[in-house]
Amino acid sequence: MSDTFEVATLELEWFDGSQGYDPDFLGQPVPLPRLSPQRTADLAPLLDGSGHELRYTHFSVVMSKSRRLAVFTAVNIDGAHVKEPHRERDIWLLDPRIDAKHQCANELYKRSSLDRGHLVRRLDPVWGDEALKAQEDTFHFTNAAPQQKKLNRKTWLGLEDYILSNTDLHDLRVSVFTGPIFRDDDRVYRKIYRIPAEFWKVVVLMKTDGGLSATGYLLTQRDLISDLEGFTFGKYQTYQTQIGQLEGMTGLNFGELRKYDPLEREEGNMIHVIGGAGDLRL
Repeated sequence: MSDTFEVATLELEWFDGSQGYDPDFLGQPVPLPRLSPQRTADLAPLLDGSGHELRYTHFSVVMSKSRRLAVFTAVNIDGAHVKEPHRERDIWLLDPRIDAKHQCANELYKRSSLDRGHLVRRLDPVWGDEALKAQEDTFHFTNAAPQQKKLNRKTWLGLEDYILSNTDLHDLRVSVFTGPIFRDDDRVYRKIYRIPAEFWKVVVLMKTDGGLSATGYLLTQRDLISDLEGFTFGKYQTYQTQIGQLEGMTGLNFGELRKYDPLEREEGNMIHVIGGAGDLRL
């Protein structure tokens, strides 16, 4: 991993007018997930006392104090109007709206095999008149998570692209929640950082018949963290799983979304491997 990227902090005025995630983006309410009391007690507060939600352009982030990583991110994607603006320099940003001690920055990633993995992908919120601002917002450390270079992100990061291009959607709009799974046995790196072994994603869309579809996914790098202080190499995989199962793993409550999950209609705990787009159940 190169250490050539810059670290900067934007002025507070940058965030003026940032609305964050829109729960009504799909035409039916899809609110932010509710947190368990334990998760709520661990949230990093905004310095102005206004709560815990960091609002960016077309997405929001809620941070953990103890892990210094996002508990979850939430983004609205307008697939019909996504842009791909050029970015001149590799600059990563600290967010001045929360204490810097609640953010993992350069000291985690420098001289490491860990990627600064975008939780909200760079292109997901990059649409409309504020596309450039949205792109810059995705480079905040609050939106980054340590991911091993060999992680199979082609399947993981291609989920939204596949759904947008292959599903009969209403206006090509999707809302996506993403985050790490925090476990007590996550491996400690550099005597400070607990590296999440698994990541989850919930994708919500409105179909042309007016109904919602919500699907949950799990990515594990549990045995893949191979270059970190003697950790061993092993298999990694992406799964589609019931949203209810993700709730148990994350301490989050997605409320009504369970009703729109095709796997929830099947008996027992359902989880199956995603080897390609044809394995998705929508």
